[in-house]
Amino acid sequence: MATNERTTSPGTFSDGLVAGIVTEARYVVGDSVVMAWRNLLKYRRSPELLLFSTVSPVMFVLLFVYVFGGAISTGPISYTDFILVGILVQTTLFGSTQTGIGLAEDLQKGMVDRYRSMPMARSAVLAGRILADTIRNVFVVYLMIGVGMAIGFRFHGGFWPGFWVPFLVVGFGIAFSWVAAVIGASVRNVETANSVGFVYIFPLTFMSSAFVPVETMPDWLRPIAEHNPITRAVDAGRAMAQGGPLVDDVLLTMAWIAGITLVCAPWAIWQYRRVS
Repeated sequence: MATNERTTSPGTFSDGLVAGIVTEARYVVGDSVVMAWRNLLKYRRSPELLLFSTVSPVMFVLLFVYVFGGAISTGPISYTDFILVGILVQTTLFGSTQTGIGLAEDLQKGMVDRYRSMPMARSAVLAGRILADTIRNVFVVYLMIGVGMAIGFRFHGGFWPGFWVPFLVVGFGIAFSWVAAVIGASVRNVETANSVGFVYIFPLTFMSSAFVPVETMPDWLRPIAEHNPITRAVDAGRAMAQGGPLVDDVLLTMAWIAGITLVCAPWAIWQYRRVS
């Protein structure tokens, strides 16, 4: 009968402790990869899921550029160059909500009970889900950059700063995937997880510099937008892509990524262990 216990060879206490940590770390990585592959297989079996994941952000790019582009002043850069990084950040944030939805679905369907009967690391369920969603986000981000370049987007800040833009954006999305994991493990209901995700993503995204310059917002809203983590991520990515001062925004974005992850990752794992 399968159990959740993994043993290491006997020895001294210190040797056993080190061996146990190494063994568990190895199993966490391996189990996480297996779970990620399991989550990616659904795109092969249901390709419409990947289709809709890519169509929506492409539509956002085209609609914002051709509908709002002529009405919004963005100073010395074109609206296409201005908006694309904002759409990239928005897309990864919306993609991060799928982590919570998928986790809630597994809990609702009883898949977690099956995982508990297997000799696997509990945290691998969360890590595998986030890894799979990150791979999808990477694909969508590069697809959107290609679409943006087809309609006039260009990297004016140099090769290497532009090279790191997708990494910054996807890393920001990973941090919010842990937020979604907390929600998914807390509500254990697909519809609720979906609704809660949009409740905090929509205001955060639209009260930022993603779509319009912060300077155009009302005086009471401007301080909120300026201190919004999404504004920091968008401004950092935009500076990397288009040139300009970027050290402060990049460092603040990295601080937000680290802070959100350090708070929400242990919280999500604890919540998942508690409910399962």
